Parts: sequence; C-alpha cells; structure tokens
Amino acid sequence: MNRSLVLIAFLAVFAACNSSRQAPSQEAAPTPAAEQVSMPAAQGANLQRTIEAKGFSSKGTIQAVTEVPVYSRISEQIVSFDIILGQRVRKGEVVVRLSKDVLNDKITRSRAELEKAEFQYQSILMGQGYKRNELEQAPEDIRRQARVNSGYNTAKAALQQLEHELTYCTITAPLTGAVSRIEATLYSAAVPGVPLFYIVDTQNLKVCFDVLENELHKFQMGSKIKVVSLAYASETHEAAVSAISPVVEKNGMVHIEATLKPHPHLMPGMTAIVTLE
Repeated sequence: MNRSLVLIAFLAVFAACNSSRQAPSQEAAPTPAAEQVSMPAAQGANLQRTIEAKGFSSKGTIQAVTEVPVYSRISEQIVSFDIILGQRVRKGEVVVRLSKDVLNDKITRSRAELEKAEFQYQSILMGQGYKRNELEQAPEDIRRQARVNSGYNTAKAALQQLEHELTYCTITAPLTGAVSRIEATLYSAAVPGVPLFYIVDTQNLKVCFDVLENELHKFQMGSKIKVVSLAYASETHEAAVSAISPVVEKNGMVHIEATLKPHPHLMPGMTAIVTLE
C-alpha cells in the first residue's frame, strides 16, 4: 500500500512539471508568425514609394513627321542619279536629271509645225485682200478666225507644252532632309507616279509611345517629357506632347505623340525611353 501511494504521488509530480514546460512554448509561438506578415507589407510600401519617385517611364519610337516621295512628271531615262541612302539634301537642290534627247527632237518638229501654221495664217489673211506688211491692221475677229483655221493656235500651244516639259528633266528636292529610301537606279526609266526615292524631314521629328488608361491624366497637350534614345543613352532630349489619341485601345493603352527638338543624333525608327518626372 505504501509503495502504491508513493508511485501515484510521483506520477502526479511528473505530470505537473511537464505541463509547466509546454505552456511557455505555446504562448511564444505567435511572435515569429507576426514578424513574417509585417515584413512583406513594409517592403511593398517601400517599393511603391520608389516607383513614384522615379516617375512615368515608357518605351517609344522616334518617327518623322513628314516623308516625301520624289517623282518624275515625264517618262524619260535617268542620266544623272547621284543619290545615296542617308544623303542630306536641301530644298531646291538638283537631285536627278533626265535625258532631253527625245524632247529636243519633239521641240524641233513642233517649231516646224508652228512655222507652217504661221505661213498658212498669213495666206488666209492675204487671200482676203490684206498685204503681208499690213496683216496686223486686219480686225481682231478676222485674225482670230485665221489663226484657228490655220492651226496656228494649236501648233503654238504644243510647242509651249514641250518647252515646259523640258524643265521636268531637272528634278529638285521638294524639302530639306535626308534620303530615306531609294527606288530607282541610274539609266533606268523614270515613270510618272512611281517614286524615284524618298526624303525624310529630319528637322521635324516626333516620339510615339503608349500609356495605360489610368496614367492618361498625367499628360496634357504641351506637357514636357524627356526622351533618351538607346543609341545615345547619355543624351537627354526635350519633347512636348502634340497629339493624344481620343480612343482607348482594347488592351487599355492610349497612343500619345510628342514633338522633338531637332538633333543630329536623332533619326526616324530609333527606340527611345520616354520619362515624365
């Protein structure tokens, strides 16, 4: 009996000690869990502040406001074509010359037709009793009818048209810029309506980029932005918003264009980074 009482007392003391050791560990458990939840929230706030400090940034493309094709007005062979890709040209500068041989032959024949028509005109007036040295004294209506019947007016108009076409053999640059594309070659045939080459206006460039719908409020007409090209990352260029699309695309983007100040290092087709501080 005594041994049984001692054993029961020992077991009671052991159980009490074990429960006292487990209690502190259960109370301390929530502390690490609370730290794990609070750390990501703090990091997210810091990241958001960093993004806001940097401002808006988007990828864009530099484009030309104007690219003009250069045409020939007549069908003639190209006899001078010294155009190369990237060449700088000025407005009014001679860029292409066409052969004048065919037109000169036509002009020679046209002059002969005009001389024949003029002789016929004089013959009509002289047949009505006017002397050769007094033809200008005939009434205007009689002289006009004589010019029509002799074909003088038609022959004169044809000669003037050919002489005017002769000026088309010299083709000049329609604007100041750089040659962006070449379609023709030396000694090939120039055909009206088919471009010989293209000139891009390098003095008037724009940067085009897209923004999210929720960022559209940051931009207005005339808003100043900074542009950095990938080719010259150390250079920063200024631009002003010149066009904002009135349509939101299906992907939630809005197209914006900004006019750039001209610079020798800026070229159409360049990729650029647009920032708005």
